[in-house]
Amino acid sequence: MTEPSFTPPHNLDSLRRLLAELDNKQGPIRLGQQSRRVLNAMLENPEQAAIASITELAERHGVNASTLSRLSQRLGLSGFNGLQQLFQLELTGSPLHFYSEQASNLVHPSDQQETGLPSRLAQQACGNIVSMIENIDLASFDRAAELIATAPQVRIYGVRQFYSLSYFLGYALGMIRANTATLDAGRQGIADALSPLQPGDVLVVASCFPYTASVIRTAEIARHHGIKIIALTDTVHSPLHELADSSFCVPNRSLFYSNAMAGFFVLGEALLSEVAAKLGNAAIDTLRRREDMISELAPLS
Repeated sequence: MTEPSFTPPHNLDSLRRLLAELDNKQGPIRLGQQSRRVLNAMLENPEQAAIASITELAERHGVNASTLSRLSQRLGLSGFNGLQQLFQLELTGSPLHFYSEQASNLVHPSDQQETGLPSRLAQQACGNIVSMIENIDLASFDRAAELIATAPQVRIYGVRQFYSLSYFLGYALGMIRANTATLDAGRQGIADALSPLQPGDVLVVASCFPYTASVIRTAEIARHHGIKIIALTDTVHSPLHELADSSFCVPNRSLFYSNAMAGFFVLGEALLSEVAAKLGNAAIDTLRRREDMISELAPLS
């Protein structure tokens, strides 16, 4: 039962305090053992709880989706969406205002800094890159490079700010092997852009929180059709991580008003360098042919 004076939790800290009170049998509401188990598990993995659907979370924690709905209502929240917003708030400062909240950290800093903004951003970027390298799975890295080197066709897909990454990867990979390009929907749409790929081809996808639905859906469809997926994303709780044959996590939080991209470009350069090493003389021959054409066209530039 819920007490009339009960105030629903408004963030994860208040939710944690409520659970502590329940553990001490002092809480204003009652939760069953299963509900408390699931809620504790969600608090241990807030990023997962922030982005997964109610069905996915229910499956991961061995309960019915209705259990999560009832839990949310018992907490005095507006259904599962109300509960999930607490986790999104923890990660972004606002469930629907990721970019503006990021910018507010620049406009209204919480404390005075002795170093300048360029220095702080650079330090954060370096920290993100170091963390990525320390946690990279070298066996998975090798498999991904092998897939890219040997697949009949390779496409790279990213939108919004990740379009710059996908364009860079498509251009750089095209320097050392054929049948590779950025997946560009153009006027025909994603279906036409994706349809030439066959089982055994590779799709490299890139996105991080807040994730782009079209990238996730494209990866789902590609996987269903036997296309190998390589994901460049942010955490193991990313929806792209579970879809991928090889997935790489890049920490990207910073003072920048969007997602920090430096780590993704470093990872991209490292991955393509490994592909070039695997292609060996074939990559060198392709680059030399390109250099010859550049020389032949030089008088026209």
